[in-house]
Amino acid sequence: MQTIATPAAWFWFAALIIGLLALDLGLHRQSREIGFREALTWSLGWIGLALLFNGFVYLKFGSKPALEFLAGYVVEKALSVDNIFVFVVLFQAFAVPRHMQHRVLFWGIIGALLMRGLFIAGGSALLAQFHWILYLFGLFLLLTGIRLLVRRHAQPADPKANPLYRLFTRFVPTASHYSEDRFFVLADGRWLATPLFASLVAIEAVDVVFALDSIPAIFAITTDPFIVLTSNVFAIFGLRTMFFLLGGAVERFKHLSIGLALVLIFVGAKLIVSGVYQVPVTASLVVIITLLGSSILASVWTRRGRSAETA
Repeated sequence: MQTIATPAAWFWFAALIIGLLALDLGLHRQSREIGFREALTWSLGWIGLALLFNGFVYLKFGSKPALEFLAGYVVEKALSVDNIFVFVVLFQAFAVPRHMQHRVLFWGIIGALLMRGLFIAGGSALLAQFHWILYLFGLFLLLTGIRLLVRRHAQPADPKANPLYRLFTRFVPTASHYSEDRFFVLADGRWLATPLFASLVAIEAVDVVFALDSIPAIFAITTDPFIVLTSNVFAIFGLRTMFFLLGGAVERFKHLSIGLALVLIFVGAKLIVSGVYQVPVTASLVVIITLLGSSILASVWTRRGRSAETA
């Protein structure tokens, strides 16, 4: 598909990602618990880096790609909140110690980056050959949003029931206990996967499911592979620190699922009508921010009202 990026832009972006991963790995080599202040600092740093990149896109390619990047980043960042809630449930299911969770999330994010790259490449190739797939994406997002709206009070699925995880435990010998922060241990002359590695596999399996929502959602905003990939990457980079920042507070945003559902319904409808009317990127960004902001404010307002009644 056509893209605004030159080969040099792709090269320097890849170099930036490799450098950031190396820096992150070097600074967080030891398994330890991440405190609120450190998580807040890193979260603000990742957001600031994304905004700096957004400024680069604006200066290099113009206002339209910059708005598309910002809208895509906001959507992907919002959808990642659902990931955080599932990660909380997953770590509870596997009884992963808090000081080991950072290690699992780090390698999980590397796997997520690789899978998102493959998904985006595949989606771009399909759209280049069959443009009508956009309408299927739109219908899928519309139905997903409606399902999320209807089932927003349902309990999250058990991560251990995921077919990919069940396939893994069927064919890979797994130890019954943790061994420090190791993914594999040698026992009785054979290598066994530890529960820590099993939790990593479950996270990757869950991310595949979430990618089925997030990739069509970003294609509803732009079909430029460079904007699609970069907005996804920057949103994923901040996911780990946002987990430690919001992991204990996700349940406070009771109405956020309504906002996310309405965003998916909006972008799905936007794709369906794209053959007749192209919704301006600025209008899309305003609608997305309004829906998400309203759901967060409603959550805070409801929580304060209940606290006042209790008092």
